[in-house]
Amino acid sequence: MLDIAEELNRWVEQGRDFAVATVVAVSGSGPRQPGAALAVDSEGTAIGSVSGGCVEGAVYDLCQQALEDGESVVERFGYSDEDAFAVGLTCGGIIDILVTPIPASAPGRGVFAAALAAAASGEAAAVARITDGPSDLLGRALLVRPDGTYEGGLGGHPELDRTASAEAVAMLDGGRTGTVEIGEDGSRCGRPLTLLVESSVPAPRMIVFGAIDFASALVRVGKFLGYHVTVCDARAIFATRTRFPEADDIVVDWPHRYLERTQVDRRTVLCVLTHDAKFDVPLLELALRLPVAYVGAMGSRRTHEDRNRRLREIGITELELTRLRSPIGLDLGARTPEETALSIAAEIVANRRGGSGVSLTGAHTPIHHDGTQPPTGRIGSVA
Repeated sequence: MLDIAEELNRWVEQGRDFAVATVVAVSGSGPRQPGAALAVDSEGTAIGSVSGGCVEGAVYDLCQQALEDGESVVERFGYSDEDAFAVGLTCGGIIDILVTPIPASAPGRGVFAAALAAAASGEAAAVARITDGPSDLLGRALLVRPDGTYEGGLGGHPELDRTASAEAVAMLDGGRTGTVEIGEDGSRCGRPLTLLVESSVPAPRMIVFGAIDFASALVRVGKFLGYHVTVCDARAIFATRTRFPEADDIVVDWPHRYLERTQVDRRTVLCVLTHDAKFDVPLLELALRLPVAYVGAMGSRRTHEDRNRRLREIGITELELTRLRSPIGLDLGARTPEETALSIAAEIVANRRGGSGVSLTGAHTPIHHDGTQPPTGRIGSVA
């Protein structure tokens, strides 16, 4: 649901009645992951997607039905060999979808409104909803903040909200979206409930070091992938808004000095495009020891070998060097800045998702991996 927070937040502000269908479980090959949503308002306007087209029509009807009867429901869609023309997933997977009506007059509307406002403004928050359990609790929601405070309630046992809040905080801390099981009374045992926890986190960071033409193309691709992109270069004549109009931040400073003082986390990707030892070596000495998602460095294979030698000389271990993606990017035969940016972005995605980087044609590996969620700035794992 939070993946379409900006649009839904506008609907809330306009006082619209609407229903939301959210993917809560996926088995096998599925086009969308838990948290993906489609919403329909009382006028029949639809936004979002739960399957990339396979079952959108049937889910649209379920949303309209939920608006009419006010009932939440979980429906399962899969592929049937016996009836290939039935509503289902042609990819062969199975998805469970929770449909929840959220009319303007609903008692729980305030929780959804607060969650959507937080996600739309880039705040960190999580929504926990009951997707499997007693029918009278189905779809109940809890908005949880990073400090563990929460709004709304799931009903049932008084301990249920506190336990659900703790689970949601743990998932929010890692920017993850997924399901958890807890006891109906809030314990770790007893009759189970299933909760879908959707995490909304600020966009992950991409820091591009080196204000060159290749960096300009990488900034555009990084923004397309949902990163908050910073360009850093010690040369003020190159690090300008004119050269990088789409960058969120432009910093004129020595790369290692900026990295020392800026905030990074486990989703941050660092792309070193300077291929100049006086910039690269002190920067990578620091970068390879930080808890970030990806460190890549541009340069020829000769530059790579020389850079590794210099890094070893200043104490970087072989284990630390294994974190360095160099030469940066996948082997696409790229030549232009745009092609090179695509190569780098492909490696970042493969690294985040656990992909092999090989062609899917003739491969026997899964198309969709169980990696983290895409870094949209709302839903996380998940980059």
